[in-house]
Amino acid sequence: MNDHAFNRNYSRYALSLLLAVNLLNYIDRQVLYAVFPLIKADMNLSDTELGFLGSSFMICYMISAPFFGRIGDRGNRINLASFGLITWSLATGLAGFAPGYRTLLAARTVVGVGEASFGTVSPGLLSDFFPKEKRGRVLSYFYLAIPVGSALGYLLGGVIGQRLGWHAAFLLVGLPGLLLAVPVYFLRDPRREHGRTKVETGRTGENAFVALLRNRSFVIATMAMAAMTFALGGLSQWMPSFFNRVHGLDVERGNTLFGAITVVAGITGTLAGGWLGDRLQQKSSKGYLLVSGWGFVIGAPVAAVAILAPSLTTSLAAIFIAEFFLFFNTGPLNTVLVNVTAPSLRATAFAVNIFFIHALGDAFSPTILGFCSDLWGIRSALLIAPTAIVVAAGFCFFCTPYIEADMQKAGD
Repeated sequence: MNDHAFNRNYSRYALSLLLAVNLLNYIDRQVLYAVFPLIKADMNLSDTELGFLGSSFMICYMISAPFFGRIGDRGNRINLASFGLITWSLATGLAGFAPGYRTLLAARTVVGVGEASFGTVSPGLLSDFFPKEKRGRVLSYFYLAIPVGSALGYLLGGVIGQRLGWHAAFLLVGLPGLLLAVPVYFLRDPRREHGRTKVETGRTGENAFVALLRNRSFVIATMAMAAMTFALGGLSQWMPSFFNRVHGLDVERGNTLFGAITVVAGITGTLAGGWLGDRLQQKSSKGYLLVSGWGFVIGAPVAAVAILAPSLTTSLAAIFIAEFFLFFNTGPLNTVLVNVTAPSLRATAFAVNIFFIHALGDAFSPTILGFCSDLWGIRSALLIAPTAIVVAAGFCFFCTPYIEADMQKAGD
């Protein structure tokens, strides 16, 4: 009994620690976009160059993730997680010393390497601390770091950047990661505690990829997530600049407002979408897809209103509603991937999904929107995002005829 209590308490400690690290993950990722206006003015950059700072991070993250995933399956996940945390924290802090565009670009690229190292091993590591029936709920808590950490990145970047400059913003948000690296390094790995140093795998290599490409629901759901990632990646990077240029808000106020909206809409939308998806899925095999699809349908026009509204109040209200419904898909679409994939292929499936949603999504959308902003202005450029959200909705509905059969093929 005591041992059981100790294990439960240690599992909660592991969740708290990894959640804290994941929060820093998204804070350090988003702080760049909070200080976009300050960097643009200081370095006299075009919007294309500014957008490429975000794209370079994502390209490096996307390419590095499969490499670290293979290492994590075969080696020490704790070392990999702590290595990633130290790497991206140092790179974030060193960005504060960047004298020019090229060095800042290099620093953000290294941030991508570090976050890929942590991001590929942390979900599986965390899952091993909890029994199967609790993993869905535990991972939902873990992924709440996306809206909360992103919002904190905007808030901290805006406040620090406005008062102390963008160099100080990078320095101050990078430091906490170095402190957390120590407890992460000493975290116990459940896989090694139980004498399993290697992960059992099913089909690997070409057969696994062929099986995934033949899985209609997996491919279509991945395309829906890629379109959604394209839209949200572009909006998350350019909305602070939009408030600055279109509505005349300074960096601190614009990021504070956007960050506050993101954290509230993100948490409530993520939890509401998961709850509603579970309820509808009990009645129909299409439940998760319908929740995601209708969330996109509602969110797209409201996002367009947020961009086109002449009033700041109307724009902020529309952004809250749009983000609430767009975050509906977080739990349901990831659950679709699990449900249509055989257990022996799930690790490979998520690796492939992560690669393609970023390759087709936010790896290039910030640069594309920046290029279009140089040509047409930021308001017109941002309207590309709601169009991509409509595409995501279309893929969700297109997937519904296939989902039941593909779930039956997957088993489990």
